[in-house]
Amino acid sequence: MNLNNYPFHPWKIIDKGWNPENVEASESIFSIGNGAMGQRANFEEDYSGKTFQGSYIGGVYYPDKTRVGWWKNGYPEYFAKVLNAPNWIGIHIKIEGEQLDLHHAKEVLHYERVLDMESGLYERSFTATLQNGIGVRVHSKRFLSLAQSALGVIDYRIETDRDATLEIIPYLDAGITNQDSNWEDQFWEIDRIGATQKTAYIEAHTLKTEFSVGTFMEVRLLENDDTIDFTSSVKKTEKKVGLEISHQLTAGKELSIHKLGGYLSSRNYPKENLESEANALLLALKNESFSSLYNAQKEKWSSIWKSADITIDGDVKAQQAIRFNIFQLNQTYTGEDAGLNIGPKGFTGEKYGGSTYWDTEAYCIPFYMATKNQAVARNLLTYRYLQLDRAIENAEKLGFTKGAALYPMVTMNGEECHNEWEITFEEIHRNSAIAFAIFNYTRYTGDTSYIPEMGMEVLVGIARFWAQRASFSAAKKQYVILGVTGPNEYENNVNNNWYTNYSARWCMEYAAEQMNRLYNEFPADAARIQQKIDLQDAEMEQWKKTAAQMYLPKDDALKIVLQQDGFLDKTLEHVSSLDPAERPINQHWSWDRILRSPYIKQADVLQGMYFFEDHFSNEELERNYAFYEPFTVHESSLSPCVHAILASKLGKEEQAYAFYLRTARLDLDDYNAEVEEGLHITSMAGTWMSIVEGFAGMRIKGEQLSFAPRLPKAWEKLQFKINFRDAIYTLELTQDTLVCSVDQSEETTLFVHDTAYTLRDKVEIAL
Repeated sequence: MNLNNYPFHPWKIIDKGWNPENVEASESIFSIGNGAMGQRANFEEDYSGKTFQGSYIGGVYYPDKTRVGWWKNGYPEYFAKVLNAPNWIGIHIKIEGEQLDLHHAKEVLHYERVLDMESGLYERSFTATLQNGIGVRVHSKRFLSLAQSALGVIDYRIETDRDATLEIIPYLDAGITNQDSNWEDQFWEIDRIGATQKTAYIEAHTLKTEFSVGTFMEVRLLENDDTIDFTSSVKKTEKKVGLEISHQLTAGKELSIHKLGGYLSSRNYPKENLESEANALLLALKNESFSSLYNAQKEKWSSIWKSADITIDGDVKAQQAIRFNIFQLNQTYTGEDAGLNIGPKGFTGEKYGGSTYWDTEAYCIPFYMATKNQAVARNLLTYRYLQLDRAIENAEKLGFTKGAALYPMVTMNGEECHNEWEITFEEIHRNSAIAFAIFNYTRYTGDTSYIPEMGMEVLVGIARFWAQRASFSAAKKQYVILGVTGPNEYENNVNNNWYTNYSARWCMEYAAEQMNRLYNEFPADAARIQQKIDLQDAEMEQWKKTAAQMYLPKDDALKIVLQQDGFLDKTLEHVSSLDPAERPINQHWSWDRILRSPYIKQADVLQGMYFFEDHFSNEELERNYAFYEPFTVHESSLSPCVHAILASKLGKEEQAYAFYLRTARLDLDDYNAEVEEGLHITSMAGTWMSIVEGFAGMRIKGEQLSFAPRLPKAWEKLQFKINFRDAIYTLELTQDTLVCSVDQSEETTLFVHDTAYTLRDKVEIAL
């Protein structure tokens, strides 16, 4: 575990000193994106050392054929993979005939990366001596434009310590592959390659999915910031095109290579128009400089930070971490396209395929609801509504009928495409997270239109699934749910996972309740839905009966709920008894040993008690937390945030703070020793929740906001904004006071530690 690789800074991530062993990790940490595309922090110049190249386009994927030893009926035919897209950032550089490549440099005298989160700028600089004895200094800047979602911009500056001939080839390369391909497939087929003196273009389409992508670039040269003209010769192969330029660089002068590039895809444009659209974009940017484009970038990020920033006084380690998390979330998803979602790795790596998981509904929606307008969160819910037919097809493949819907554990287009049996067929609790997100969205935003327009059909499909998935046990005289995997993936094929059963019960009750509300408040919508999906009152009565008789395992002696039947039959040794050398256990133990152990990968029972907090007393929460937390190894990135929130509620301040740091600095400090694979984007939303729902204690009480602040001792002040029902609330918390202001003139009520306060413009409350 490499802790504290990056110095603490409130707005920047800084990597100093040349260490080839850290290249891949830093490529993840310094990744950039703009919601439509993203890229790892690969070098522009050649690098022959160990590296993980990755550039990705939102929504463009490949169905990699599932590879298993024993095919089972209903198994997904493919695992969707976000594709490593053609590389547009590359620049081959030779100095007096020698390739610029840090892996072969004679000496690297200075090296630094800087990620400026305030403006979305990634910078890298180094000074090196090449094998031919020439000293070279490079300073590159790069960003992916929030103002022009298809555009990325590079300013690559180079100096030499003596007069030198430079051979420069800015290029596009479509001959790339994914690191994680099952079959070593070629994902791209080239359709067209073209170039002019200063531009180049490659059009390619994905095999099977037939996404067409136009990758483009334009090159400009400046010397000491003065634009210079140049001629180039086109270098073209079957999958690559570059512009070869020769330049005599005088010692002491600086050559700047400006490269504008990016992607246009058939998701957004007719494929026959991709090249003309790329040319039109470059023409529109003809008079724009790097500085002017960067100024537009800074304005966009300033607007984001105005609503999303969290400031922490007195703890720069915590401050840097939360901003890093907020920054990456906003790079990954902007909310403008209901066809996109939030992959667990975002645009920073290939693990998890870049697909949508239940993480979006369980962890991400609260962040986007509170830091953007409600249309952004609504788009995330619309994403699931648009895939309802596929969810019904997924359920039909497994034998369910009459419109029962099973949403996929992993998806790009609504089809299930996960490649692990125990996840695909057993981790069915994901259905409940989608229903809970609808509930969470409506209670937070007050949006009464989503359920009659879209959400009710989703809720009915989910309720139908649970009603069919539960079976009646004559021995227990209750309904049971057998053969599942709960949120704790270190238990497979268990019976009566408490979280699954409890949330299934709630889903059926909530669906019936909402349909009855529609009968009373939206009768036309109710009639339309009832006819469309053939919903009868008798069916809803069966949901209620099944819910009322749902078996929920518990232990009366310990006064706790049981994670699943038989949990107490395990050897109940706490995590503290484990040899640290065997952690994480998923990298050191056999799967058989893990399944027989009591160790919990992530919050399971406690996940349910977090979702349905109002259903349990503090005493019940305290007992279950005290029992289950010592067995939890937190080897899922989604675990520490839930524990931070619950620990804060229970007054366990030191534990809450430790869990906050674990979730907030998970990647910066590489707790799981895997950051080179990419960042944990969806759990970053949980980091935000750890502060806003944990330390600030924000909840919805009736129709009003409620807070129960418990700040970490080191924090002198905590400040953040939230958008609640189209009003912007600004919270400023210290150890002794809460100050809240709101940008609306109407009087409202604010609850603080269960006491009601009248809020008009601003109120200050002693804690």
